[in-house]
Amino acid sequence: MSDFFPGASLRSQVLAHSLRMTVKPLLGVWAQWPSPLWPAGVIDYAARIVPPLRGVGHRSVRLEHCAAELIDAGNLGNETVVLYLHGGGFLTCGLNTHRRLVARISASAEAAVLSVGYRMMPKHPIRDAIADGVDGYRWLLGQGFEARKIVIAGDSAGGYLTFMTALTLVDLDLPRPAGLVALSPLTDMDPAGKLAHPGAGQCPVFPRSVLTALTGLADQDAHRDATGKPCASPVDGILEGLPPVLIQVGSTEMLYPDAELMAERLAASGVPITFEVWDRQVHVFQAAADLIPEANHAIAQIGNFVRTATTAHTLHSDRSDETVAL
Repeated sequence: MSDFFPGASLRSQVLAHSLRMTVKPLLGVWAQWPSPLWPAGVIDYAARIVPPLRGVGHRSVRLEHCAAELIDAGNLGNETVVLYLHGGGFLTCGLNTHRRLVARISASAEAAVLSVGYRMMPKHPIRDAIADGVDGYRWLLGQGFEARKIVIAGDSAGGYLTFMTALTLVDLDLPRPAGLVALSPLTDMDPAGKLAHPGAGQCPVFPRSVLTALTGLADQDAHRDATGKPCASPVDGILEGLPPVLIQVGSTEMLYPDAELMAERLAASGVPITFEVWDRQVHVFQAAADLIPEANHAIAQIGNFVRTATTAHTLHSDRSDETVAL
């Protein structure tokens, strides 16, 4: 049921090795002492020095509880828009770290992108992040974008938020978007399946201990929340009626089992699903488009999906209108 993209370029192999020698040990240290005293916000602040892509503009947007920005790669006049939710384990990253990736998606999809700087742990429960995703969607509707022209996308923890935002829209009886895009998504808050997977130790970015630490923080987060309920997992949601979905994941990354399980349950629920497995690519490899060719290829696939989803949705709506008229 998956589309497999074979081969890993020399550049992507070097990137994976570099991350295995640097980022993975650092995350292992964090997992031993997952304290809120770690300056997680420094990462996004430091990313302010990264230059934007040439010819891409962005302007600040203020949602009810968080900041956002509208990215325009010359497509602001287009009717299509992507609502983007960044990754970072619900703890870190933000508008600055993801601006170049979001800009490339904007250019590839020929669409503006609203990137949401949602509220994060430990100050805010994950439910607040989901609420901020819904607020971003409402903001787009208020700006005149039609739901059939909106695609929700996100990476890693943002992939979790992508699915949870879409499921919340159903609960709120809001119009469904045209499609969903999830890059290396977290979809199951229970780490057991990921830890038991035969390839769990191959991930060049995450040690096993990170999953346990993150789950512990999320559980603490839920108990601090007014509801006191554990965070729901998208794989356990009622998936029928969701729009078409594109999932991209590396074959050796820690979250591969989550991506595969979500794809299986979407297919079983009758949701059109495109599941792309990229040979030996690192977690959210699309963000490394400055370095590796596979990232640019994957972003082109995202652009094709967004254009197809919004066009197909429009054609379907038009045909429905003609049927009613008859």
